[in-house]
Amino acid sequence: MALVALVAVLLPQANAEDAGQHGTAGSPDRDLSALNELRQDHIPGTAWATDASGKMVVTADETVTGQTWDNLESAVGAVGTRAATLKRTTGKLELFAEGGDAIFAEGARCSLGFNVTTADGNPAFLTAGHCGVAFDEWSDEANGEPIATVQQALFPGNGDFALVTYDDETTNAPSTVDVGNGQQFQITQAADAQVRERVFRMGSTTGLNDGSVTALNATVNYPEGTVTGLIQTTVCAEPGDSGGPLFTQDGNAIGLTSGGSGDCTSGGTTFFQPVTTALEAVGATIG
Repeated sequence: MALVALVAVLLPQANAEDAGQHGTAGSPDRDLSALNELRQDHIPGTAWATDASGKMVVTADETVTGQTWDNLESAVGAVGTRAATLKRTTGKLELFAEGGDAIFAEGARCSLGFNVTTADGNPAFLTAGHCGVAFDEWSDEANGEPIATVQQALFPGNGDFALVTYDDETTNAPSTVDVGNGQQFQITQAADAQVRERVFRMGSTTGLNDGSVTALNATVNYPEGTVTGLIQTTVCAEPGDSGGPLFTQDGNAIGLTSGGSGDCTSGGTTFFQPVTTALEAVGATIG
């Protein structure tokens, strides 16, 4: 069955308004430098990424108000809409710490991303790093016995990913995503995300949803810490979806759910850890 046939309702677009303004600054380089300095301040509730045209996209959640919002609006406006844009997103940027199948650890819930093979040939899977740094062992059922152990995890910093090996080395770990209704979708390889690309996300809380990639190399300032190098999308997600797989209709593994704002009722903005970066870091392969 085609993947698109499993998507009953198209993902609603995030309710965001463009707050960018045309600038008339006499020194664009100086203005852009000032904007980059703000980026380095790691302002909580903001995300900074680059779209297909090379424009800087600054996204601010509902917690960014008052003088902080005014400073962002002024800095973005100074460089002009050809160089940068400021958008407001619904809700708050947060980790979806509660892909495919649900995994559990001491009351916490995340989602399995993609099954992989480690450098020494053992079966494992990728999930979100903020799940991996929180708990060492994970089960496939609530309050169940552990079936897998975290080997590497990164969060916050230059990524949000974890490598978790199955305790039983004979575990059958196919390169598929459980998309619901008894359907398995084949994953053939890992690939880099492309801006405007249509993508699908599976999560243990909200199931299968779709959307598009809007920007790359995003820096996201979560309350728990700043993460760099993420993929920005219009796909919705909710707590429990963390670590779940982002993939294309062609069977390419693209990302692991990190966090974002909004929900799957009103829509939102979700960020993903690139799979290619995670695989390279942990020395694993997929497909």
